[in-house]
Amino acid sequence: MSKILLEICCGSADDVIEAAKGGADRVELNSNLFQGGLTPSIGALKTVKRHTAIPVMAMVRPRAGGFCYTDIEFEVACEDARQLLANGADGLVFGFLHEDGTVNAERTRELVRIAGGKPCVFHRALDVVPDWKRALDTLIELGVTRVLTSGQQSDVFFALDTIAEMIRYADGAIEILPGAGITLENAQKVVAATGCTQVHLARHKSLPDLSVQNNRSIYYGGALYPPEDRFDVTDADYVAAVRGKI
Repeated sequence: MSKILLEICCGSADDVIEAAKGGADRVELNSNLFQGGLTPSIGALKTVKRHTAIPVMAMVRPRAGGFCYTDIEFEVACEDARQLLANGADGLVFGFLHEDGTVNAERTRELVRIAGGKPCVFHRALDVVPDWKRALDTLIELGVTRVLTSGQQSDVFFALDTIAEMIRYADGAIEILPGAGITLENAQKVVAATGCTQVHLARHKSLPDLSVQNNRSIYYGGALYPPEDRFDVTDADYVAAVRGKI
């Protein structure tokens, strides 16, 4: 089997550094993975570029909760895209939809233009479009490099036939990157069943932060009250194990 490109979804500079230690070929850099990944800070990007040589695809997503943004949010997205590229991003990851869930071609075209020839990825917004074939046709016409998709299912393992069909339909005109639910246990099966040449996954381990132990009743987040005495970082050993399997 040819080596499969391994992309790791990262939510911090430490995540990227650990992913590189584990043998990842490429990373997607975000902030706030809890909400599916939002635009990372310039500080995180610049730090990553100082400490690693791994290609960094930078997320451009101004908020959680869908992909139909206000005019101001889109203006922010464009400015973020320009700043990310100016500070070393190797490509952009984004998704723009209309209220009916179809691809917003005008906004997608603008991000491709801003990217200036660097890779552009239309992320999992594809998983909520009403017609993925029509969406792929549009993205191909606009010059998008690849799509990150779970095959319009909550877990890519439930959509292996769809992923395989997407790859056949694209016929090399746009890359299909399966993600969501890929694990050490099923990565080989996903590759074998779909014929994909790259996969996208995240895997974290929890580390303690004892600085809050004097008052465990305090929470800094929202209504879900996440634990404040720990944080997650990419598990380099797990990444290395996946790298060794595919």
